[in-house]
Amino acid sequence: MSVLYIHIPFCRTRCAYCDFYSTTREAELPRYADALCCEIEERRCELPHTRITSIYIGGGTPSLLSPTLLNRILDTIYAHYDIDADAEVTVEVNPDDIVRLSTSPDDNGLAALLRPRGKAGGAINRISLGIQSFDDGLLRLIRRRHDAATAIRAVQALQAMGIDNISIDLIYGLPSQTIEQWEHDLDIAFSLNIQHLSAYALSYEPGTALTRWREEGRITEVSDELSVAMFRRLCQRASKADFEHYEISNFCRPGYHSRHNSSYWTAIPYLGFGPAAHSYDGQRTRRANTPSLDAYLSAWLDAKSSPAPYTTETLTDDELYDEAVMCGLRTAAGIDLSAFSRRFGQRHLDTLLREAAPHIVAHRLLLLPENAKPHTHLRIAEPSWMVADDIMSDLMTS
Repeated sequence: MSVLYIHIPFCRTRCAYCDFYSTTREAELPRYADALCCEIEERRCELPHTRITSIYIGGGTPSLLSPTLLNRILDTIYAHYDIDADAEVTVEVNPDDIVRLSTSPDDNGLAALLRPRGKAGGAINRISLGIQSFDDGLLRLIRRRHDAATAIRAVQALQAMGIDNISIDLIYGLPSQTIEQWEHDLDIAFSLNIQHLSAYALSYEPGTALTRWREEGRITEVSDELSVAMFRRLCQRASKADFEHYEISNFCRPGYHSRHNSSYWTAIPYLGFGPAAHSYDGQRTRRANTPSLDAYLSAWLDAKSSPAPYTTETLTDDELYDEAVMCGLRTAAGIDLSAFSRRFGQRHLDTLLREAAPHIVAHRLLLLPENAKPHTHLRIAEPSWMVADDIMSDLMTS
């Protein structure tokens, strides 16, 4: 099985924290959809006779696409790939776009996005809402286009349309954010009857407005202690709301984990379409499309189905080992020791357990299920996930 990722690198405005490849050239959206459909069709041979279990349309801001363009992209996918009848089909959206679409006529509005794809079946069945905060002051600071009231209305509009798999994104550790503000975000999030929550600690990335403002002394970064306190409060509130904490940054009601994201952590092959999108063959080869809209449009439209520029990387055995450690320890399930041994051999499993021993014995940061004989998984306890990077680095080869 495999999954597909479709990148829509268009934003109306650029958020202050974001370092993903994007452009504000919305007028290019129709031509971009043309080019994207060309790449989707031309690369179908890379996944021959492979079942697609998940489609994820991310960005950027996919909700800037008209329903006509979005449906055209999905129709192209269903025409050229073997899509599971119950495939998870996710689209990232901005709250203000959902409110706008929900008040449009059905032929051009939100309802048009939810229709099945004819004989192929399948419709958008999962929405990921980029909310980030329910605090209007923080939303203005990080340059989001919506306010808290719009975010709430967006969730309600989706529910009214019959979408019963809604994920929202939140960020904690925003400049000058207090624990009380974070509690307020969690109060609203868990009151909305959502099925999935992704909550990320703010990261100051090079080249972003937030990083520049921090360097200029215009904003105050929260302390590590406060960020940890926010994470712990998040875990407590999620557990109380009966959400499973299945990956460091991801929580869900039972049965609603993100199949798409989970595939990345378990080395399932995937194809990424669009500039800056990544692909992986499930073995040791990665591909990265060049992050250039102009180069992408020129290759697929002007050169008539000529592949847009990309680079490839062949992973070494050590790199594969390190990725397996890193991805496994990000999840609640941890590293499946039997699968790890089959993939890398007993010698590498012995090395992993030897390096993990100090954490197991001295610090109790890594846990082996006590009721399993023999032990089946190696994992990090939830209270220690905020220092997961330090633990992972001790277990990796470089």
